[in-house]
Amino acid sequence: MSSRARCRGAGVEDKKGKLQIEYGLLTDPARRPVAVRVFEGNTGDPAAFTEIVKVIRETFGLAQMVMAGDRGMITPARIAALNTAGNGTQPPGGSYGWITALRAPAIRKLMAGDEPLQLSLFDEQDLAEITSDDFPGERLVACRNPVLAAERARKREDLLAATGKLLAPLIARVAAGRLHGAAAIGVELGKVISKYKTGKHFDVTITDTSLAVTRRQDQIDAEAALDGFYVLRTPVPASDLDAPAVVSAYKNLARVERDFRHIKSDDLDLRPIFHRLEERVRAHVLICMLACYLTWHLRRAWAPLTFTDENPPARHNPVAPARRSPAAQAKASAQHDPAGRPYRSFRGLLEHLATLTRNQVHFAGARTDISMLTEPASAQRQAFELIGAPIPLTLT
Repeated sequence: MSSRARCRGAGVEDKKGKLQIEYGLLTDPARRPVAVRVFEGNTGDPAAFTEIVKVIRETFGLAQMVMAGDRGMITPARIAALNTAGNGTQPPGGSYGWITALRAPAIRKLMAGDEPLQLSLFDEQDLAEITSDDFPGERLVACRNPVLAAERARKREDLLAATGKLLAPLIARVAAGRLHGAAAIGVELGKVISKYKTGKHFDVTITDTSLAVTRRQDQIDAEAALDGFYVLRTPVPASDLDAPAVVSAYKNLARVERDFRHIKSDDLDLRPIFHRLEERVRAHVLICMLACYLTWHLRRAWAPLTFTDENPPARHNPVAPARRSPAAQAKASAQHDPAGRPYRSFRGLLEHLATLTRNQVHFAGARTDISMLTEPASAQRQAFELIGAPIPLTLT
C-alpha cells in the first residue's frame, strides 16, 4: 500500500502564561480528515514531525510514504532522521520520502556563476530539474512563476515607496532643526523604517544634526533576481514522482493550511480550550476533527448553493496559478442562480439556515403547546434536500 498524506501542527493557545498543546492533522489527497494526534505543548513542529512519521507508517501499514513539508518543518536534522528511520540504515529515497524547499541563500548560490540554475532554463518552460553537488542523491526541481515574480516586484516597490513617503517629513524635521541628536533621530527613524519591514533595503547615515537615507539598490536587485523562483528538493526517484508531480505535492500544503484555518477559527473554533485533564483535551480535539470531517462533506454537498467551484479544472501546469472553472466564474459574476437566489459563502449559508426556527405556540384554550416551524425559504429547503435529510421539526 502506498499513500501521500499531509500533516500540520499548531499551538492551540499561544498567549503568554497560557497552557499550550500541539496537534497534527492528517488528511487524504482530497483534504478529507483521516486522523488527529495531540502532543504536549512544548513539542516543536520538527520534533512532532519526526515522531508522527513512524506513527503514520505503522498505524496505516504504508509500504511507502512521501512527506511534504515547508522549510521550517523538514530541516536538515529532520532529513537525516527520515533517511535513517525504520531500520536505522535506510538510504535517501527509501520508504520514507520527503519533499521540501530550499531557502533563499541556497537558491542564490545555485544561481551564481557557472552553477546549474540559470535564467536561460526558463526561456521556454517554467520548471526544470537540475542536480547539484551540494545535494548528493537528491533531485532539485526549480520553478519560476512570472505572475508571482511580477506581484512580488510590485509589492516591494509599493512598500519602498510607502516607506519613502514616511521618511520625507522625518528628514525635513531634522533638516529644519526641529529634531536633533543622533539618539533621538535614531529612535524616530526606527519607528518609521520598521513599519513596512523595509529597513534592509536602505542605507542610513545619522549625525546629531543630519539624517541621510538612500536605497540599497544592489541589495534590492539581488532580492529581485529571486522573484518568482523556488526550488524543491527530494530524494524520491523520478519513476515514482516526476517533476510536475513533485511541484503538485508540495503546493498541496496550501490545502492542509486551509483545513487548519477551518478547524481553528473559520468553522469550528477549536480554541480556546477550557479543559484541564489530558483525556478531555484529546477528546475535544478529536470531536473537532470529526466536525471537520462533517464540514468537508457539507461543503461538497452544498456546493450548488455557494460560490464553491464544483468542478475545478485539472492543472496541467502545476507552476501556473490555479484557475477556476467557467461555471465558478459565472457564479462569481452573476452572484445569483437562475432562480434569482443569491449564492453565498459556506458560512453565509450556515447563517441563512440559522434563521430557520422552531417555535412553541400556545393557542388560547388549548392544553398543550404546538411546535411550528417557520416557512423554509427555497434555498433552505434545497440545502436539506442536497444532504438527503428532512427539515427536523423536533430535536432527537
